[in-house]
Amino acid sequence: MSTGKINVKTENIFPVIKKFLYSDQEIFLRELISNAVDASQKIKALVSLGKANCELGDLTIEVRVDKDSKTLSVIDHGIGMSAEEVDKYINQIAFSSAEEFVEKYKGTDAANIIGHFGLGFYSAFMVSKLVEINTLSYQENAKAVHWTCDGSTEFSIEEAEKSDRGTEIILHIDEESEEFLDESRIVGLLKKYCRFLPVPIRCGNEKVWEKPEGKDKEEEVEKPRIINNTNPLWKQQPSALGDEDYKKFYRELYPMTFEEPLFQIHLNVDYPFNLTGILYFPKVKNQMELQKNKVQLYCNQVFITDQLDGIIPEFMMLLHGVIDSPDIPLNVSRSYLQSDANVKKISNHITKKVAEKLDEMFRNDREDFEKKWDDIKVFIEYGSITDEKFYEKAQKFFLLKNTEGKYFTLDEYKTHIETLQKDKDGNLIYLYAADVNTQHIYISAAKEKGYDVLLMDGFLDTHFINMLEQKLEKSRFTRVDADIIDKLIPKDETEISKLSDSEKENLKNLFENHIEKEKFTIQIENLSESDLPVMITQNEFMRRYQDMGRISGQPSFGNFEHYNLIVNGNHQLASQLLNEGDEEKKNTLTQQLVDLALLSQNILTGEKLSEFVKRSAELLIE
Repeated sequence: MSTGKINVKTENIFPVIKKFLYSDQEIFLRELISNAVDASQKIKALVSLGKANCELGDLTIEVRVDKDSKTLSVIDHGIGMSAEEVDKYINQIAFSSAEEFVEKYKGTDAANIIGHFGLGFYSAFMVSKLVEINTLSYQENAKAVHWTCDGSTEFSIEEAEKSDRGTEIILHIDEESEEFLDESRIVGLLKKYCRFLPVPIRCGNEKVWEKPEGKDKEEEVEKPRIINNTNPLWKQQPSALGDEDYKKFYRELYPMTFEEPLFQIHLNVDYPFNLTGILYFPKVKNQMELQKNKVQLYCNQVFITDQLDGIIPEFMMLLHGVIDSPDIPLNVSRSYLQSDANVKKISNHITKKVAEKLDEMFRNDREDFEKKWDDIKVFIEYGSITDEKFYEKAQKFFLLKNTEGKYFTLDEYKTHIETLQKDKDGNLIYLYAADVNTQHIYISAAKEKGYDVLLMDGFLDTHFINMLEQKLEKSRFTRVDADIIDKLIPKDETEISKLSDSEKENLKNLFENHIEKEKFTIQIENLSESDLPVMITQNEFMRRYQDMGRISGQPSFGNFEHYNLIVNGNHQLASQLLNEGDEEKKNTLTQQLVDLALLSQNILTGEKLSEFVKRSAELLIE
C-alpha cells in the first residue's frame, strides 16, 4: 500500500467543486457513465484490432444502489487501469491545471467547469464523502488496484483482489445527497442522460409482462432493467428506414405524446463537421405555444441539454427530435455553446437542411405539401420572420391560401391578382379575411366585384403580413373589412351618386345621432345598389396596431378603437330614410341599420344587443 498527496497548490479543490457545482449535482452520474462507456469502447476497439489478448465478454455497465451501505457504484468491464495509470489519470492529470481552473471558472456557470480540466471523475465528490476505485487493466499479468480518497488532497493506493477486467467506482454518499440512494431517482437520471449511449446500462431489475415459451398467457417476470437503446435511429442510415421506424422512435422519445408527427428530416452530415439527428414536424395549432425543450442536444449519444435557447434558431424550437454532434463540446455551459463557432455553423446548417427538405417536398409532391400546409404554416412564418436566410429559401415554397381553399405561391398569387387589385397609386392590394364566418358579408361583396380574398387566420399572420409588405415591391395587405371601400374600383365603374350634397349631409347628421361620435367616423359613399346599406370598417394600420398589442400581451395597445361607419348613399334604404315623415320610425330604422352593421363585426354586446333583439321582434310584428 502507498499513500500520497495530490500535487496541487490550492489547499483543497473539493470544496470548490462542491460549492460551484451544487446546483448541477446530478451531472456527476453522467460523467461517471461517460467514462465507463469510453473505457468499454476502448477495449472493444483494441480487441477488434487484435491489440488486446482477451475475450470481449459482456460490456454491460451496471449502476448499483445499496441503501444499507449508503453506496452508489458504477461498474464497467472496459479497458481498466494499472497502478501507474491510476496515478497518472486520477492523481495527476485531473489536477494539473487546478489553479487555472479555480481562477478561470470561479463564479461561472456550473456545467462549464466539469470535465474541462479532466475533472469529470472528481464530480463524484459533489455527492460523496469517500470515493473508491477498484480496477483491473486488460493488460496481461496486470494486478488489480484499489484507490481511495475522502475528499481531501490525500489518497491511498494499494493492490486489490479483483479478477474481472474493468473498473468499479464506489461512491459513499454523504448525508446531504441521500436522494441519490433512491433507485428510482437514479433510473430517472440515467434515462435523462444515458438512454441512447452505445453500451448497455443496467440498473436493478424491473417487472414486465411476457408470454413464456410453451404457455398461452402472459406472466409477470422480473428481468434486468436495461436503461438505453444502444443503436438509436439517428445513428442508422436513412436509406434503411421507413416511416414506421421513424414513428416508433418518435414514440420512444415522447412516450406521453399521442399525436404522430407530420414528417421528419433525417440529418446525416460528415463535412464540414459531423452531425446526425432527426427533426420531427409536429402539428402546430393556430394559437401557437412554443413547446420548448423538445429538441435534445447530444454529443456522441451523451445527452447535453434540452435548453436550446440561443443555440438553435428560435423557430426551430417548434420542432421535436434530436441533434448529435461530436463537434459540440460536452462539458461546457449553455452560454459557451451560444457563442461557440462550431455550434453556430451547425445551427446555420440545420436551418439550411430544413429549408431544403421543405423545398424538396413541395417540388416532389405539391398536393401532399398543400395538405400539410395548415399544420406547418406557423413554423414557416416564424422562421421567415426571425431568420432572413430561411425566408430567402422559403419564398419558393411559401403558400398563400384563399377563402375558397386554393393555394398559391407568392409569385403565383401576384400574377393572379395584378390585373384587377391595384389602388390609384399602383400598389398591388392583397385582400384578406381573418375569419370567414364573421367577415362573410365583406368577402361576398369583394367577390362580387371580382376580387380574390386570402384567408389569414393564423396566430402569426399579422407579423408575417407586416414583414411581407417590406419584402414585396409596391404591395399592401388590407383586411376585407378595412376602410378601402371604392378604392379598388376602376374610376369608369364608380357608381354615380343618387343623392345631392345636402341630402348626404342630412343622412350623415341622422346617423351621427345613433353612434358614439368619439368611436366612429361617418362616411357617405357612392356604392352599388346591391351593396349593403351600412357597413363598419376600420383603418388597417390601427387594427393591426391593436392586434400586435393583443399578441404581445399589452392591453393598452387595444384600448383605443376607432371605426368608420359607411353608409351606402345609393341603397334604397338611404332614400327611404330621407323621405320618412315619421321621426320615431326614422330613428328606429336608423338605429336598426347601425346595430346590424355592429352585429356583423361582433361589436354589438350587452344591453345594446338585448335592445336590438327586442327591437327586431317589434319590427317583425309591424
